[in-house]
Amino acid sequence: MDKIRIVVIEDNRLLREGITATFAEQPDFIVVAAFGDGDKIIQKIHDAKPHLLLLDIGLRNQNSLKLVKTVTKELPAVKIIAMDLVPVQEDIYEFVQAGVSGFILKDSSISNVIKTMRSVAEGTNVLPSFLTESLFSQIVTQAIIRAEKLEEVEDAVVFSKRERNIIMLIAEGLANKEIGERLNISTYTVKSHVHNIMEKLAIRSRLQIANFAHTNKDFKEIVNSVSLIVQDNEENL
Repeated sequence: MDKIRIVVIEDNRLLREGITATFAEQPDFIVVAAFGDGDKIIQKIHDAKPHLLLLDIGLRNQNSLKLVKTVTKELPAVKIIAMDLVPVQEDIYEFVQAGVSGFILKDSSISNVIKTMRSVAEGTNVLPSFLTESLFSQIVTQAIIRAEKLEEVEDAVVFSKRERNIIMLIAEGLANKEIGERLNISTYTVKSHVHNIMEKLAIRSRLQIANFAHTNKDFKEIVNSVSLIVQDNEENL
């Protein structure tokens, strides 16, 4: 019987070694690589040729969401299982949209972890025990619907110069207060612009605004020609 090839990425060495030892006891598992969030992660995954990737979503030196997107794009056959203490629904949504097939809570029982790994390897999507399969399906459906809806509205959306600057600053990770200081406007005004941006794009979170800024080619080409540091206050807020 072919064994399920697993790569473990967890920057806590004690937990990583414990997971590896536990999987080594399973007759159908083989851990082909286990490491923290060091250099050349994608290359290491390529070299290991895993069926499953068990990933800590709280890596200290890596953007786990970006890593999921890269693996999904470059190694679509690899099924990814995210691991966290208590993932919030927004995190679940973002990671499912990026390509994650399941979640494991770090305080789960060993039997539950092993069951989840096997289920995902067989093609089943798995959420933490306090969530249901129907919710997982709902999240995936929402991700698809929102992606399709975003594609439909992007061409029709017209942003003001101020809104374009705010979108790019959100993409840089700035909070409302920091954006206000950068653009010399009040935090309240920033919040108002953020609300308008979400309504125009039919989305609900700042993470989705950032994702839009990073993935929409036409938008990036336009905003790149506009200075992010506004030196005049003549435009209408």
